[in-house]
Amino acid sequence: MYMNSSYFEIQKNGVSPFQNFLCYLGGSAIQTVGDNPVTAYRQLVQQYAKDAKGNIVSPEIATKEAKQVFLRSPLSASLSGLTPRMMGVLLKRVPKFGFLLGYTAVTGNSGEPGFAAATSASILSAPFINPVRMVEKQQRVNLRTTGKEVPVSTILKDARESNFKPLFRGTVPLMGHSFASAILGLVGQPKLQKYIQNELGAKTNLGQSMTNLVASSIVSPIYVIATNPLSRLEVIMQTSSIKGKQIGIAEAIKELVNDKKQFGIKGMFRGQGTGLAKAIISLTLFHEGRLFLTNQMKIYNGTNKNI
Repeated sequence: MYMNSSYFEIQKNGVSPFQNFLCYLGGSAIQTVGDNPVTAYRQLVQQYAKDAKGNIVSPEIATKEAKQVFLRSPLSASLSGLTPRMMGVLLKRVPKFGFLLGYTAVTGNSGEPGFAAATSASILSAPFINPVRMVEKQQRVNLRTTGKEVPVSTILKDARESNFKPLFRGTVPLMGHSFASAILGLVGQPKLQKYIQNELGAKTNLGQSMTNLVASSIVSPIYVIATNPLSRLEVIMQTSSIKGKQIGIAEAIKELVNDKKQFGIKGMFRGQGTGLAKAIISLTLFHEGRLFLTNQMKIYNGTNKNI
């Protein structure tokens, strides 16, 4: 097992696996607070693809409605879903980063996580992550009508009536989403950032923060293109009434296909522009926070040899 004494021993990268895990959690907390407004706005743009009667509307109308919600209740809309997302830093990230970094430690790799670690983490962590994402999205379902988020207690009470099964809606697209996130965000971005630092940093005096931003800007479009349809499926499946009939994966795909037939690529990729901005902000904040905390850990380890 990786949770032995070696888990707390400083490795070649200057920190112990446990310290590395804490740095990932800290980066995630910083990212979660910073990107919540754009996360909420993107969900509304995708959620409002249908009007109150269930008819598909144009992307322009959906975007207009999302903007109106933020104009009417800017604070409530910006902070909506933040509570479960912050809880998710532990409930979501501990399993995900635990599997990711745990696999890396078990296989004897003391460096950055690789493809196999990202694959195992995305599959094994999905059942832990999905309930948090479901609660987050359910908190925003009434913003259009009331301007207020649904209390977490109400969501859990409604889910309990169905033995909490509704909390696992959307698990299948989440696995794909989580896989792309792990491969591109947790594995690809750090490798690219190191390459840019080595190739451009020495020649142009670009600092770590700037190369981090450049790497995030390159990775983000690929990530958004790969995950936007999956994000749409999650929103479709997770924003229907908990007490009502659930929307399965096949029905959600059918809705996505109909959207494309009526409005083309713009219909299928609703929220693409917002998703790109969110991805750049999220990746940059996460890795800036992670790298800052890692550097602080290295400084601490340099003056405290007995960890």
